[in-house]
Amino acid sequence: MEKVNLSEKFNLFKELWTPKIVGELNGQYVKLAKTKGEFVWHKHDTEDEFFLVVNGTLTIKLRDKDIHLDPGEFLIVPKGVEHKPVSENEAHVLVFEPKSTKHTGDVESEITVKKFDWI
Repeated sequence: MEKVNLSEKFNLFKELWTPKIVGELNGQYVKLAKTKGEFVWHKHDTEDEFFLVVNGTLTIKLRDKDIHLDPGEFLIVPKGVEHKPVSENEAHVLVFEPKSTKHTGDVESEITVKKFDWI
């Protein structure tokens, strides 16, 4: 059992939209991601998704509205809800999701990560 320093972990990678695993609890991964630009529209049919902004800003686009997140704010996207994360500038995000969650949900694209790295 060791503490995790988020700043140190974020400094270990540069890739955008490529979450890295930093912990595991109760069948869920704790992941860190750097974001900039637009992700893909997608949904997760059986898993909720938790986004906590650590640095920068993140907008979660939904089909009927946009939800803007500042540092220290989080959003839980319920299963089955189509969404698209967007950040104009680089943002650092902590994500909780079940181990079974696919990176781009029901969509397969060139940015889909099939095996997540531990850092």
